[in-house]
Amino acid sequence: MTKVTLCPLKSDDREQFIRDNQEAFNYGALEEFGRRDDHFEKENEIISRETIENCIVKGEAYRIMAGDKKAGGVVIKVNGERGSLELLFVSPKEHSKGIGFAAWHAVEKLHPEVKVWETSTPYFEKRNIHFYVNRCGFHIVEFFNRYHPDPGDPDAGNELDDQFPDGMFRFEKIVK
Repeated sequence: MTKVTLCPLKSDDREQFIRDNQEAFNYGALEEFGRRDDHFEKENEIISRETIENCIVKGEAYRIMAGDKKAGGVVIKVNGERGSLELLFVSPKEHSKGIGFAAWHAVEKLHPEVKVWETSTPYFEKRNIHFYVNRCGFHIVEFFNRYHPDPGDPDAGNELDDQFPDGMFRFEKIVK
C-alpha cells in the first residue's frame, strides 16, 4: 500500500486545499460530461467554496501527504461510533497510485471508535462509486433522486435548485 500521512490542515494551506478540492471534483465532472456539464454549484465549481468551507469548519480537515508531496485532502466528522466522510479528494495527477485507499485506511486508524462510516457521491462519479464499494468496503444503502429526495437537503426535490436531480448515492461501511 502507498505510504501516506494525514496532516491536520493548516490555516496557511486552507486556500490551496479548497482550490485542490475543486480541481479534483471538476476533473471528474469534465471527464464524464465535458464542457456541457450543468452540475456546478456556484462559480462553475462542482463543490462551491462555501460548501467546502462549511465542511472544514464543522469537521476535521487533513491534508493527504504522499512523502513530502501534497496529494489530496480529506474532511471527516465523528460523533461517537458514527463517522461521516464529508470530502475525500486526490489530485488528478496522483490518481491510480493507491493514495486514496491508503488515506482511507489512515482515517479508519485515526478513529477506531467509529463502527459505521457514511458518505455520498453523485450518480455520475463512477470512479468514486468503484472506490467506495470495491476498494473501501462501503455498500450503497440509498439512492436520492427526484422520487426519493434526501431528507437532509433543504433543496432536495426542487429540480430547479437541485444540483444533482439525477441522483446521489449514499454509502455506509460497517467496521467489524
